[in-house]
Amino acid sequence: MQRIILAMAGALVVLVFAAAVFLGMGGIGGESDRPAGSAALQIDGSSIGGPFTLVDHTGETRTSADLIDKPTLIYFGYTFCPDVCPVDTQVMTEVVDELAKLEIDAQPVFITVDPARDDVETMAAWAEIHHPKLVAMTGSNAQVEAAKAAYKVFAQRVEVDGEADYLMSHTSFLYFADTTGLRAAYRTRDREGNQVEPATFAADIDWVLTN
Repeated sequence: MQRIILAMAGALVVLVFAAAVFLGMGGIGGESDRPAGSAALQIDGSSIGGPFTLVDHTGETRTSADLIDKPTLIYFGYTFCPDVCPVDTQVMTEVVDELAKLEIDAQPVFITVDPARDDVETMAAWAEIHHPKLVAMTGSNAQVEAAKAAYKVFAQRVEVDGEADYLMSHTSFLYFADTTGLRAAYRTRDREGNQVEPATFAADIDWVLTN
């Protein structure tokens, strides 16, 4: 157990480093009138987002063009994640429910960074657990790498001494896109480390759509 905790701590260090690299591309957004200004990333000029082709949890091959045909929330993670990914996926789907209250029909999308373990069957179970609208995406290594590259996602396998399973250290941001491209990106926690409420994210997305 101690080895697992140490490995998770090491993965967190890599994750923080990767986040610093990402943030160095554009810095933190912080417009005073933005509901989630303290969690928003400045994406202007960062070239984040782009086309991808993946396989959804039903086994259907889908492109980003046909998937992102409405306001869409995207999160990169993996189903074997012991802590962060399940929480962030729940936050994403709760944001979708909050947007529905604002009469915004949004689509939640989960993209694995661990296609070796996250096959179609595993992704189907993940989608069923989390939300009826969730689209869980996997694919070949090349397909997943292309999607990661498009969204500037860092992911690295972390071995755990004496354990058969491994962890994945990865950037974890919530992306908001629509048919015009990437509109916003968020940390799920603010600069003080506090979890941002789903309703706050929803209000910020509404702000993005109207500004």
